[in-house]
Amino acid sequence: MSAFDLVFRAPRVVTAAGEVAACVAVRDGRVAAIEPLRAALSGDETLTLADDEVLLPGLVDTHVHVNEPGRTGWEGFASATRAAAAGGITTILDMPLNSVPPTVEVAALEAKRKAAQGQVHVDVGFWGGAVPGNLGELRGLHDAGVFGFKCFLVDSGVEEFPPLGPAELDRYLETLAGFPAPLLVHAEDAQAVARAPAPSGRCYADFLRSRPREAEDLAVAQVVDSARRTGGRAHVLHLSSADALPTLAGARRDGVAVSVETCPHYLSFDAETIPDGATQFKCCPPIREAANRERLWSGLADGVIDLVASDHSPCAPELKRLDAGDFGAAWGGIASLQLSLPAVWTAARARGHRLAEVARWMAERPADLVGLGGKGRIAVGGDADLCVLAPDTTFVVDPARLRHRHPVTPYAGRRLAGVVRGTWLRGRRVTGHHPMGALLTRGAA
Repeated sequence: MSAFDLVFRAPRVVTAAGEVAACVAVRDGRVAAIEPLRAALSGDETLTLADDEVLLPGLVDTHVHVNEPGRTGWEGFASATRAAAAGGITTILDMPLNSVPPTVEVAALEAKRKAAQGQVHVDVGFWGGAVPGNLGELRGLHDAGVFGFKCFLVDSGVEEFPPLGPAELDRYLETLAGFPAPLLVHAEDAQAVARAPAPSGRCYADFLRSRPREAEDLAVAQVVDSARRTGGRAHVLHLSSADALPTLAGARRDGVAVSVETCPHYLSFDAETIPDGATQFKCCPPIREAANRERLWSGLADGVIDLVASDHSPCAPELKRLDAGDFGAAWGGIASLQLSLPAVWTAARARGHRLAEVARWMAERPADLVGLGGKGRIAVGGDADLCVLAPDTTFVVDPARLRHRHPVTPYAGRRLAGVVRGTWLRGRRVTGHHPMGALLTRGAA
């Protein structure tokens, strides 16, 4: 009998302390030892990584719209989690909308768990929803295991998930401060969006004007002020306006409990090069100019932006209106789950960043956001959620080879660096054939 179930021998392992050559040993689904590469660790199975491969912690994506039940034709637990595993992601957090019913009461959470049971190839946790009228449901959802709550300050795009008003934001944050639980905020100001020109037609510049930076900047300031007043913990979702960074940096200096994420598409694309009619790029808030993108990168490097999450939000292809290319009529959402790691790594290495930084942004800090301290890092005692990446190997994105439900993505035809050669969940390789993921609950994972 070997001392360990599985041993990885790797010339490059990304740990919390940086990149090292090491043996990583797994027993009973957890990392049992990390020793120098020369150590004579024995396992029932030993995997020796090639010189061009790196062992990373499995990524944690805290912003995924799975859409099942109710809109399973857009995406589903089986397809989304296969895509996640193919992209080196071992844990996802499912958003409370665009499923039907939305996760705004315990019965809806149970319906979602029932739909996911036996389908998931990676671990899945759930966010609850904060909508007008469900303040009394928050405690029950929290006790049932959701990791926090999401709200909108502007129309969500689906009628069953309406936005909170300014006074409601204060009440919900104040209530959640007593649990405690984070409130995730889609931060765009409804009045600023209403004042902007309505989106229509094929011109991307016209669509960009319909969701101005001012809308994000005002809403982020509102979230910071509300968190400051109430003592609640807020998390700003999918930041696209770099103009909001000074507000967020000031809040951090003042000790306000506010964190922020951005997304691969805001770090990869720029408004100047999006073709007219290319509605696969439509998302809200929108992809902005190249100069704005570089400021987001600076915010990430400086630590003002805490983490990167995909905001994988697919839909049925016809809803993207690719035939007409009408940005006003098309559904807003980027499909990118499987491509998050190579997309971010491609852009990061072009700016001199290291894989250890990418792992911090996409594994360690997302795990910390949701209190999953045993995930998101390669450490003794933690879950053996691991990814083997060939960081210097490039590929051209072929949508037909993606695992999410529909072959629509703005990355189509784009050359990316970083090929995921294998993903392990608690020490077992994820093949996509046999679901082995768990449904996570807050405090029990």
